Amino acid sequence: MSRIYVGPTTLYALGQVGELDLLQSFDGRLVVPEVVREQVTTEPARSALASFVDETDVSTAVPDAAHERATEVVGIEEGTHEAAMIAGVIAHADPEDRHAVAVVSEDRRVRRIAEGLGGAVTSSFGVVARAATEDKYLSRSQARRIVRRIDANGIQLTGEMRSQAVGAVGE
Repeated sequence: MSRIYVGPTTLYALGQVGELDLLQSFDGRLVVPEVVREQVTTEPARSALASFVDETDVSTAVPDAAHERATEVVGIEEGTHEAAMIAGVIAHADPEDRHAVAVVSEDRRVRRIAEGLGGAVTSSFGVVARAATEDKYLSRSQARRIVRRIDANGIQLTGEMRSQAVGAVGE
């Protein structure tokens, strides 16, 4: 993946439990647009995000031309985190490579639009599952504990979804 645009819901979920470093399991440039960062206001997620951005090579840039297309063509309200995320997909999507750009978010609307424009999508739970399969230092039992902590700290799952998330990590 060339760019991974991370949304506020994922930053909140992983930041609340101190696991933003799991985002580094992606191959590609992490992008946290400034408007997205401004949406994360709850502690400890806000402080964790500030530290993560300061200590990690994270971009905040969203191409202006793509931002205009996101607001005009797709019809997303200007100046929102949704516009920034979709602008990233518009700017970096490659019809030959579905994984050229990704969006990491729990926001269903953003995920649907991003997927429709040719981007890959995942959620905070997908980040944990990916880290467990890619990172030899994160055991599956640790990943399951992280999923449970995220679930307990705000990103609520139905019983079925929680079972699937924990099961995906356990495979």
